[in-house]
Amino acid sequence: MTRDRAFFLGILVVSLAAGLWAFARRDRVVPEARVTGRPIQLEGDGYVSSQTCQACHPSQYASWHRSYHRTMTQVATPETVVARFDGVLEQRGREIWAQFPDPDRSQSEVGVHSDSSQSGLGVKSDSSQSRDDRLQVRRQVVMTTGSHHQQIYWYATGNSRMLGQLPMIWLTADRKWIPRRAALMAPPPTNTLHAFSETGAWNGVCVACHTTNGRPAFDTPFGSQSVTTQTADTTAVEFGIACESCHGPAAEHIARNRNPWRRYSLHVSGAADATIVQPRRLDAARGSQVCGQCHSSWEFSDRQGERHANARGLPYRPGDELAATRLIVQPTANLDSPRMKELLAGDPGFVRDLFWSDGMVRATGREYNGLIESPCFRHAKDEARKLSCFSCHTMHKTADDARPLDEWADDQLAPHAHENDACAQCHANSRQHSHHRADSAGSACYNCHMPYTTYGLLKTIRSHQISSPSVQASLDTGRPNACNLCHLDRTLAWTADALNQWYGTPKPALDPGDNDAQQVAASLLWLLRGDAGQRAIVAQSMGWRPAQQASAQGWLQPYLALLQTDSYDAVRYIASRSLSTLPEFRRGQLPRGLAPLLINADGSFDAPTVDRLVRQRNTRRVIYRE
Repeated sequence: MTRDRAFFLGILVVSLAAGLWAFARRDRVVPEARVTGRPIQLEGDGYVSSQTCQACHPSQYASWHRSYHRTMTQVATPETVVARFDGVLEQRGREIWAQFPDPDRSQSEVGVHSDSSQSGLGVKSDSSQSRDDRLQVRRQVVMTTGSHHQQIYWYATGNSRMLGQLPMIWLTADRKWIPRRAALMAPPPTNTLHAFSETGAWNGVCVACHTTNGRPAFDTPFGSQSVTTQTADTTAVEFGIACESCHGPAAEHIARNRNPWRRYSLHVSGAADATIVQPRRLDAARGSQVCGQCHSSWEFSDRQGERHANARGLPYRPGDELAATRLIVQPTANLDSPRMKELLAGDPGFVRDLFWSDGMVRATGREYNGLIESPCFRHAKDEARKLSCFSCHTMHKTADDARPLDEWADDQLAPHAHENDACAQCHANSRQHSHHRADSAGSACYNCHMPYTTYGLLKTIRSHQISSPSVQASLDTGRPNACNLCHLDRTLAWTADALNQWYGTPKPALDPGDNDAQQVAASLLWLLRGDAGQRAIVAQSMGWRPAQQASAQGWLQPYLALLQTDSYDAVRYIASRSLSTLPEFRRGQLPRGLAPLLINADGSFDAPTVDRLVRQRNTRRVIYRE
């Protein structure tokens, strides 16, 4: 053997040894079917997953893949976790771990059990806890929910595929952790010693809308016994909201379209492919129901349907009539139905905390309920002009949309929906109609007819029930109107006069004994004496640039500072965020002589009136179903 050949042989041996060492050290990928500590993805029931769509629909696949629908549920890995690994989460190789107070252990258990290490169920557990740390557990985080505004983390409990929720969540934009309970519109807990248990919630609730064809597979109906004794063999065809969530099972579509002649003939003729559902080809009502399967307030029509869903998942498929298999909650239509009465008997706040008293949606995620109550949906005589989800939104970025995918993914609005073009398809807009400058926020249709009166996830969103500003509705329901959410410094009486002068809207009969509606800015009435939901809406509006421009900024800081002492975590958080949008406040900066803002001529507060309004505060418990 020559010296050169020996040298190259040595290199080969070393390379082979290094490769074998790397192979032995690599993270072993466990086949999905063999994973035991979390829900898994399994094809079935005619579903074949989004991977089969990519080859024939590459552009649609690419925009969906960038969307937040896709990342609604993911397996927890260093790539899918958006939070920092800074003490709350710990990375061990490719595994994610966390230590936290166990929400499923009662105070009485402390001192009775030495630790809570588990084994044998596919869950790794770390039992290296001291006796002084007996309320703490260490668990492997196995799944995530969300990635746009927040990310929630789920850990393996050691009980079948049942998941528990980490009591801390990550705020994406702010890049910080907050307690999970602080992210909800809910009163402070009465017992602060323990985390609130969400064990089983993913399996029983989240799986319905945050996966594709999710199947809870509880051994008994969810909630019929303690989740610590229930088991669940939860599966889904695909984690996240994938192609078949909107287009239906695709197995037949794939099989039939292997024939190139069939594909060509459909392309030439323009005929619909009956093997798959195209929501935009459906009528406005049926197409919007595809979105409404998740973006609505609904309940099971009966106990049998609930038991079926707990075992095998929801029966709805895109293209079906949504109301055939569930009860769409419409306070204006079915509040007196036997099923609604049964639901309200078990939970009196079920409707009150989701809807304003006139039936308009109050909590986010129920946009379909708002759509079907809109006059543009209910009274449209021309089907082509009937309002639908697709009047404004598109599930795939279109070829004429010049925005980058990341920008499109923020709200998935069609290009024409960013201005007044969406409304101009049916309505003419002009300065004469809006009574605002053409280049101002007041001339935007949606600022007047879709104001930010819906709340969820530490922010407000636009109402999806098209309506016109109404002082009477504000008096009847407490819902802030569009005019006073922009003109924060104006009274209800001012708004009533303007609407009457511009549009002939009848002026409501303001209570002569209630001088506040005549003399105090409406925003301050909602902020000082409103309930937590009203306070959150006003706090958000005080950080909204168009409102700051219309109402000035100098007087906002003290009121936002006042909200930072609010008893609701969510209200405090929103107030702090809005406060950060304002310039630094300096003593003496308050404007002078602004009575509607409760500011005296010398620049001081009208403290007696502020105190009186705070004492009148609506202190009812507000719990949004977010």
